Amino acid sequence: MTKVKICGLMKPEHVQAAVDAGADAIGFVFAPSRREVTVERAHELAKLIPPSVLKIGVFVDEAKEQLHKIFKEVPLDYIQYHGEETPAFIQQVGLPSIKALAIETEDDVKLAATYKVDYYLFDTPGVEYKGGSGNTFDWSLLEHAGVSKEQIILAGGLHAGNVQEALRQVNPYMVDVSSGVEIEKQKDTERIQTFIHTAKGRRDRHDNRN
Repeated sequence: MTKVKICGLMKPEHVQAAVDAGADAIGFVFAPSRREVTVERAHELAKLIPPSVLKIGVFVDEAKEQLHKIFKEVPLDYIQYHGEETPAFIQQVGLPSIKALAIETEDDVKLAATYKVDYYLFDTPGVEYKGGSGNTFDWSLLEHAGVSKEQIILAGGLHAGNVQEALRQVNPYMVDVSSGVEIEKQKDTERIQTFIHTAKGRRDRHDNRN
């Protein structure tokens, strides 16, 4: 079953909703963004997350020392790199890693193979940390990624209405959503729950239980 990451969470009720609905990963944004959280805030939110759910920090061109500091203080399970970080820099940092790549062409996809990371997050170019546009990209381009599907995290414009088609076409290890579970740029508990249950093929059970 494909895993689900809910990214850009800032409030306890949304973290709790994601955990209760069966999210496999929670993303905290430390890059400049309307979803940015402080280290102190992330630390408090992390207390609501059980060990079975991954805590992932989103960064853009952050210094090595700061990455290690935040990784320990929150604590995090993975660093998600969304900037111009080179393969060499990520290797020097030496922390569990996800490299985000903004996809427009086949050449963008092929860049993945130059990075030695745990996972590759393929996203749509946007205004926030090269992602967060709320739009999808041409998923067929991922046929040329040159990496295992077990390493692919699919992002960009996903929501409850298209996530099953995304799973059918790409069959990624994990799907990542942020704006797709928002209303008027704010996270929505019901949309978080619906997305997770839909992605995991459990929507009917969720809707019918009392």
